[in-house]
Amino acid sequence: MNPILLDFPSEFTTKRLFLRAPQYGDGIAVNAAICASIKELKPWMPFAQQLPKVEETESNIREAMAKFILREDLRFLIFDRFTDEFIGSTGLHRIKWNVPTCEIGYWIDSRFSGKGYITEAVEGLIHFAVNELKTKRIEIRCDTNNDRSKKIPEKLDFTLEGTFRQNNLSADGEYVRDTYVFAKVFS
Repeated sequence: MNPILLDFPSEFTTKRLFLRAPQYGDGIAVNAAICASIKELKPWMPFAQQLPKVEETESNIREAMAKFILREDLRFLIFDRFTDEFIGSTGLHRIKWNVPTCEIGYWIDSRFSGKGYITEAVEGLIHFAVNELKTKRIEIRCDTNNDRSKKIPEKLDFTLEGTFRQNNLSADGEYVRDTYVFAKVFS
């Protein structure tokens, strides 16, 4: 089956959140969130090593739109369901449609951290992946030093399957880091 032929929703809701595929013009809100959160994102996210221009963020959004349509990568932007404020981003990455498996990534505008939004968004994304895409395995990987990120799979009952030692460069490219691999499987 050619994944581009798969039909599934490009949006869904949770109790407090509205998640949808990126759209034209989202670069403004996403850029503002990155700029407001650069200090918190910089240690973990390669895209946050310097303040991006709005045009760069909009270009990235449009690339994400194309990848969503091609079913290569499914990024979802997270909004407050009642105020429409942009909160963060999550998505299904490194998808293997023949199994199917994927990896979940996420980041949040630091002005919204500590309220359980990422946990809620990831839980909704898991439900979407299992019910809409029939996903059999979902992974969450994070730097072993990123304590806040590793709390998400722990809260959602993922199994820590192991640690890849010295397998990747840090977000700033300055040192080689270790990566936790959490996973959840579904029958």
